[in-house]
Amino acid sequence: MLPMRRSLLLLAACLALAAEPLARAQPAPAGVLSIYNWTDYIDPAIVQRFQAETGIRVRYDVFDSLETLEGKLSAGRSGYDLVVPTAEPTFARLVRAGALRPLDHARIPNWRNLDPALMDRVAVVDPGNRHGAIYLWGTVGLGILPERVRAVLGPEAPLDGLDLLLNPETARRLRGCGLVVMDSPTDVLPSILRWLGRDPDSTEAADLAAAGQALAAIRPFLRAIPGSGQIVDMLATGEACVAFTYSGDAIQAAARAREAGRGVQVAYVAPRDGAHLWFDMLAIPADAPNPEAALAFIDFVLRPDVMAAISSHVRYANAVPASRPLIAAAVRDDPNVFPTPEALARAFVPGTLPPAAERARTRLWSRFKAGGR
Repeated sequence: MLPMRRSLLLLAACLALAAEPLARAQPAPAGVLSIYNWTDYIDPAIVQRFQAETGIRVRYDVFDSLETLEGKLSAGRSGYDLVVPTAEPTFARLVRAGALRPLDHARIPNWRNLDPALMDRVAVVDPGNRHGAIYLWGTVGLGILPERVRAVLGPEAPLDGLDLLLNPETARRLRGCGLVVMDSPTDVLPSILRWLGRDPDSTEAADLAAAGQALAAIRPFLRAIPGSGQIVDMLATGEACVAFTYSGDAIQAAARAREAGRGVQVAYVAPRDGAHLWFDMLAIPADAPNPEAALAFIDFVLRPDVMAAISSHVRYANAVPASRPLIAAAVRDDPNVFPTPEALARAFVPGTLPPAAERARTRLWSRFKAGGR
C-alpha cells in the first residue's frame, strides 16, 4: 500500500539492527527474523519491543514500490521471513504462484483480533485467509498544499477530485508549484480509469489507450515520478503542491510539515467519486528461513496495543478494531485515516488482471515515464 513511506541506514540505526546487509540466498541465522517492509511503515520502538520480549533479533530492509518487492521475491530465495505485499495485485499473484507459506492460525492467537469484514475483502484473492493477515490499509488520492494550490487557481478552486491533477489545463497552471505522480502503475492506473468513467479492471485496449492519453496530457507538467517514500519529503518541504500518492504518505507529510514549523500545510484528498482501497498484508515467503519467528511477529503485531502504536506513528488505518481506543486521537478521528462508512461504500478494490493485461499496463507506464505516448 505506506508509503511508505527515509534512509535505510537511519532506520537501521533506530532499530539497532545489524550493520551488515542481508545476504541474498543465505539462510538467516537461528533467532534472526528478516523483514522486508515498506519505507517508514512501522514504529521503530515496536521492533525494539519485539526483540526485547522474544530474544529474536530483527533484520529490517525496506522498499518503496510493489514492483521492487515483487521483483525481489520472483527470483526466489530472497532470504526474507516476512514480507508486506499489497493484496491486489502483488499478494494475489504470490498466492496463485505458491510463493507464500500457508499460515497456521493456531500459532497466531491474536488472529481473532482482526476485523472479519475487512478480512473478507481480501479473502476474495486468498480463500480462507490462508496466506496473509492485514497489516495496514488506506486509499489512493492526492496529497495537496491547499494554500499554494488556491494561490494559483483561486480561492474557490475545488480540491476534492482528481481533476486537480488530471485536467491538463489545471496541471499546466500548477506546474510551477510541483506536480508529482508516484511511480507505481498498479496503484495509479485503476484510479485513472475510474476518473475516466471506465472499469478500473478493464483489459480493453481502448480503455488502456484512454488512460495513456490522460497521463501523456499531464506528463509535460510533472516535476517527478518518484517512489512513494520520496513523496512524503516532497510534500512536507513544499517541493510538491499536488502528489498522487497513498493516503498515509500525505497524512505523514502533514505531520512532518507541522513539526518543521515552516508554514507548509499538507492535506489529503480522497477522490469524491470513490477511492482505490488497498490492504497491505503480513505474509511469509514459501522458502522463508525462519517462519517460526515470522509467525511470532505476526501474532505480536496483531495485539491491540502494538497495532495502536503502529497506527499512531505511521498514520495508517489498521484492521484490529480493539486498537481504536488506544490510537492517538488526531489519527483515530481523522476520516482520511479511517474513512467513514459512506466513503468506504464508494471505494473500490482493484481486481486481479490476467498476465497479458499486466504487461500492457507495464508498457504503457514505461512510455509515460519516458515522456512518450
